[in-house]
Amino acid sequence: MLSSTAKNLYWMARYIQRAENTARVLEATNRMALLSNSDREWRSVPLIYGLDADFAERHPSPTMRDMLHYLTIDEANPSSVASCFRAARNNARDERNNLTIDLWESLNGTWLELQGMMRGIGDGIDFRQFLDWTKKQAVMATGAAQSTLLRDDAYNFVMLGLQVERADNTARILDVKYHILLPKGERVGGSLDYYQWAEVLSCIGAYRTYRRVYSSKIEPWRVAELMILRHDLPRSLLFCLGQVDRNLGELAELYGARGEATRLAGKLYSKLRYARIDTIFQDGLHEYLSDFIRGNARLSEEISRQFLMG
Repeated sequence: MLSSTAKNLYWMARYIQRAENTARVLEATNRMALLSNSDREWRSVPLIYGLDADFAERHPSPTMRDMLHYLTIDEANPSSVASCFRAARNNARDERNNLTIDLWESLNGTWLELQGMMRGIGDGIDFRQFLDWTKKQAVMATGAAQSTLLRDDAYNFVMLGLQVERADNTARILDVKYHILLPKGERVGGSLDYYQWAEVLSCIGAYRTYRRVYSSKIEPWRVAELMILRHDLPRSLLFCLGQVDRNLGELAELYGARGEATRLAGKLYSKLRYARIDTIFQDGLHEYLSDFIRGNARLSEEISRQFLMG
């Protein structure tokens, strides 16, 4: 497969996943803002995506609506939902011959519908409705990819993009939400307001999953364990890196060679597989997550170096 083709497929999936993750975070944050008198919840959202400096420069005295606009329909922000869907659709258009009709029509239809929505909304957008629409469109595109693509190298590059992006977002959500929302004087690992932890779980769509797995009140260490070490939660770090390791292994078999990306994925996966949540908290949750984010970023760079440059 041409490196340009692999690159388009990889980033198509990353942009789809980024749009969905952004919608989930904003939806949960919007709910939390209705229950809180503080603005720290919604002000923390640009920080998750590393956009806090740009957001502050463009909105010196921001409101929550400014933040929602910036991360949803602001096409000047390359990480907004609208920009992500546009980039995903453009990448898909370049690789129509490598995609199924279902996947292409899902992405193209999403972009056309989004263009129509943006022409008519102006400042009167219903953000809750828009975020719900975003999640559904992203899930449909991801579902089309998983249910119709041939299990070849194209599929593996799509899944690589999806899982690398998912892992990065889960780590950033837990890190930023846990430490930004932690009240002053509250010890790490101590109790925190129930609704704030429910928000963190909602960001990855795992609130009901938590209740099913633990059947207890929401506790910080269990939230972290679920999001980091649960092998059967699709958005946990362990699950995502397990899938990345598998996809890179299949590509190694197809191409007859293993590279640094394959080695690094195996290392990150093994570190997660044998980790213990009590040790993670003892050594520092922020330090652990920061180390993972750096490792995941390096993995993405190695994937690009090994497969996507030519």
